[in-house]
Amino acid sequence: MTTILVVDDEPDIREVIRFALENEQFQVLEAGHADDARRLLSNASADLILLDWMLPGRSGLELAQQLKQNSKTRSIPIIMISARGEEEDRVKGLDTGVDDYIAKPFSSREMIARVKAVLRRTQSGEVAEEIDIGGLCIDHISHRVSTGGRVIEVAPTEYRLLHFFMTHLDRAFSRSQLLDQVWGDQVYVEERTVDVHVRRLRKALETSGHDRLLQTVRGVGYRFSDKT
Repeated sequence: MTTILVVDDEPDIREVIRFALENEQFQVLEAGHADDARRLLSNASADLILLDWMLPGRSGLELAQQLKQNSKTRSIPIIMISARGEEEDRVKGLDTGVDDYIAKPFSSREMIARVKAVLRRTQSGEVAEEIDIGGLCIDHISHRVSTGGRVIEVAPTEYRLLHFFMTHLDRAFSRSQLLDQVWGDQVYVEERTVDVHVRRLRKALETSGHDRLLQTVRGVGYRFSDKT
């Protein structure tokens, strides 16, 4: 049975979410704040986390950052829940490495659809081996990017973007296609967001010279290729 961890400090909201998830045959774990969630994850496993942004003490955003930096929990997909619905807030949440973002208020049907979509996307996207293109290596198990044995620091969103490119070599993608595939088709951010993260990814790859692999395709979007 798929297990969902719900982290929200409001018991009434947790109850509504738990009822909807259990109705879809998900197993539910609950935590009222960040420390409870971390203790739960140290003793139990979760297939996905529904995480409220506004928590007492440590915020959901801080918790997401910590979970994505921990080798044991970094692969658990996270859906951020927040009343902060502005694009800047959504982008900030996605930049921490969360997989989707739901703005309050939301319906149970929308939440279930998002949960199932993220589970499909993350479970189908698992890769059990390293990929090496032109000396640039990405290890999806350790979430590490390296070249010549030297680790290249890549932020969570840029990592997902790079992983998608490296698993779809020589194919050109439009900005809207990249938003659907990397950010998810239920995440509403502008297409210019793709350009921002492509620039950041190129910057990270500059020192090794691999930025040349991330190519702009005029009139289309971007492609990753070791061909000129």
